[in-house]
Amino acid sequence: MVGNTYAKVPLGKLFSSVCVPGGFDAADDHIADHVGSGDLVITSDVPLAGRIVAKDAVALNSHGTIFNSASIGEQLSSRNLMQELRGGGMLSGGGPPPFGDGEKKRFANALEKILDQLRPKVGSSSPR
Repeated sequence: MVGNTYAKVPLGKLFSSVCVPGGFDAADDHIADHVGSGDLVITSDVPLAGRIVAKDAVALNSHGTIFNSASIGEQLSSRNLMQELRGGGMLSGGGPPPFGDGEKKRFANALEKILDQLRPKVGSSSPR
């Protein structure tokens, strides 16, 4: 967990909390600087997801959308278009749809799919 304040995270060696100095995109910069190939980042920030994918990692948002090299270009273009339309007053509102049972299920399914792909195969000599 990366943010401008410390966050409580589950106990275990797979979890940690990093507090970065305040500043525009400081947390995003830290994440992008420390992510590596095969890592998973959960974020709803599409530009950050683009930076993650460029490092050969996978990004997943809370609604179950997987950001990867095959999809990130279209997702960034769509995000930028919507931002321009809102900025020009041609579109009001914004933000993700409400989070319900469908989104929870989509997220859980997508997370399981990614973890299955990242998990070392039994009998494999490769760590990934």
